[in-house]
Amino acid sequence: MEDSKPVSIVVMGVQGIGKSTIGILLAERLGVPFVDGDGLHSRKNIDLMASGQALSDSDREPWLEEVGATLAEYAEHSGVVVACSALRHIYRDRLRALSPSTFFVEPHGPIELVSARITKRDHDFMPANLLQSQYDTLETLTDDESGIRVSITATPQEMVDVIVLEYLSRKQEAS
Repeated sequence: MEDSKPVSIVVMGVQGIGKSTIGILLAERLGVPFVDGDGLHSRKNIDLMASGQALSDSDREPWLEEVGATLAEYAEHSGVVVACSALRHIYRDRLRALSPSTFFVEPHGPIELVSARITKRDHDFMPANLLQSQYDTLETLTDDESGIRVSITATPQEMVDVIVLEYLSRKQEAS
């Protein structure tokens, strides 16, 4: 990456939307590490989700702190791309409080398409029956947030191309 400031990107959204796939490709393109936010959940949260229970805000708080600390730590050195649901504006605010330069990527698409994707994969602890609750909770990026929405009808590589162009353009404008 040509810019001297390390990359701090969160690929957000509901399960099955492609956060990890896009995040891995984006991290490879930008030459930074990728961290899957699922790996930062506590055992308690994993057990709750595995039993089909949606997490409450209080359940999410320590996890958001861990994700934010990870963003901040990597932002000091190499930069990072993190996959993290960050479904609500207040969750993203929490992440930005810990890592202010974080750029959010929101892949989006119809629940029917995402549901079909979920049935074709195996996830360690995220049952398909939580998808509707995630769509119900999702607050899309707003104009006051640094980020971009990309349609999942494009290929992952096409999405990464759009994301990188937009990210670099915004960084250049900010300079």
